Amino acid sequence: MIVGIDLGTTHSLIGVHSSDGPRLFPNAHGELLTPSVVSLDGDIVLVGAPARDRLISHPDQSVAHFKRWMGSNRETRLGDRVFRPEELSALVLRSLLAEAEAVLGQKVEEAVISVPAYFSDAQRKATRAAGELAGIRVERLINEPTAAALSYGLQQREEDARVLVLDLGGGTFDVSILELFEGVVEVHASAGDNFLGGEDFLRVLEQALLAEQGLRAAMIAPGERAQLLRRLELFKRELSQQGSGHLQFNLEGRELDWQLDEARYAQLCDPLLQRMRAPIERAIRDARLKPEALDDIVLVGGAVRMPMISRLVTRMFGRLPLRHVNPDQAIAMGAAVAAGLKARDQSLRETVLTDVCPYTLGIQVCRRDASGQERGGYFHPIIQRNSVVPVSREDDFCPINDAQTQLVLDIYQGESPTVDRNIKLGEIRIPLKGKGPAQAKSVTARFTYDVNGLLQVEVTEHASGTRHELILEQNPGLLSPGEIQQRLAALQSLKVHPRDDQPNLAVVARLGRLYEECLDQRDTLQRWLSQFHAALESQDLARIERHREELTHAMDSLEIDA
Repeated sequence: MIVGIDLGTTHSLIGVHSSDGPRLFPNAHGELLTPSVVSLDGDIVLVGAPARDRLISHPDQSVAHFKRWMGSNRETRLGDRVFRPEELSALVLRSLLAEAEAVLGQKVEEAVISVPAYFSDAQRKATRAAGELAGIRVERLINEPTAAALSYGLQQREEDARVLVLDLGGGTFDVSILELFEGVVEVHASAGDNFLGGEDFLRVLEQALLAEQGLRAAMIAPGERAQLLRRLELFKRELSQQGSGHLQFNLEGRELDWQLDEARYAQLCDPLLQRMRAPIERAIRDARLKPEALDDIVLVGGAVRMPMISRLVTRMFGRLPLRHVNPDQAIAMGAAVAAGLKARDQSLRETVLTDVCPYTLGIQVCRRDASGQERGGYFHPIIQRNSVVPVSREDDFCPINDAQTQLVLDIYQGESPTVDRNIKLGEIRIPLKGKGPAQAKSVTARFTYDVNGLLQVEVTEHASGTRHELILEQNPGLLSPGEIQQRLAALQSLKVHPRDDQPNLAVVARLGRLYEECLDQRDTLQRWLSQFHAALESQDLARIERHREELTHAMDSLEIDA
């Protein structure tokens, strides 16, 4: 038996596909939504609603929102035990599986689990590991907006349509543009933000309340803060449903009486709404579509119930989004459909699903500037974002100089022209044997990205035919205590330099943005960036100013043509 699971930041759901279509299983409380919360009571593990309640009563033994930590080595202490994020997720999965098996009357052996489209390789591997810890196989992962689209697509499959799916969950925001035709659900573009979700909108309420009352979150006891957040979640729902809210709450010995209307709340959340616009606009650009070419806009995820989200979409596209799709259940329903596809359910034999790689994958390289000097730290894309998966691409690389004894291929994901702003996934070290020119020691690096969002890197030496395969063991985004101290020291030792001047910083930032947006002009933009870096290094103010003006005009022309 194969099930589909929506392993969410705030809630999780499980379902299966049959001849009657996707079906979700209720938990022991009769609810389809199981809170993604874990609590430890001695040697007893609690998951779901009771664990959520213990966030208030036993905050040191309970934890939520650990999905955001997937792919990291962060550890959480509950009582006398320490858990990694994938172990906490496994406990949620075990609870969901037990509920499904109770209804089905048979053991579940495999699951298709949904993940945010922008989850990195490490985060996807952690999700699969969580499944293994829960005692099931997880061979297939499906991007959350794609799952929602799959659920929606089956309802609309008699019609051809281009659909924009916005998924605003508890902890992540994803956007996908897809086309539905003749039983095919084809994803054209995906974008998103792994650190933007309903919890961030809740934090805005908390910050506004505490600021008005002259309180600081760090001074509030964990139990009281958990209770406050729970009350604010209800307050947020009241704002969405009634347009205004009234909160009375005792905090730190003070009786709080707070009123807020939805319009003021939307103003407070404006920075978050602006963050939502960027992935939406990027997905549209990547899909090479005009907004008016979209037939429907579908909102999924519990956080889309806030009126400000609908207003944002309406302002951007001049139309109201669809509301007949249940935002809480759409992803789980789509995951169940994906499970049916994997199980080759006969009722789905005419349904075809395609997906895309949501981010660019490549290698760190050196580039030679106008003076002939080699400069490292540049990002060389191999698989561009929104390439249809499965996809395999290769490119050739060679040492910088003839005397090199080792070739290091650093693997990155991201959209910046320089690797310092991208995520390092891992590296391959190739020993170089013998003497001879650098060109004679060249290699071919092949990137293969599959439907589960997992990356395989294979490097072949031209001279010997020897193959090396990348095993991604590193977790991105982590700094050791030593690295933190080094970075602090580096910041304190910074000197005034022309590159720190605001006009120069603005040019570099603009180049980075254009590199992210203009896939067809990446080589040109990277060359411009290299040339401008060389000008900055010269510390010749006249040269820098002249180069900056020329570069500004060139970027203006590029944006007009784009």
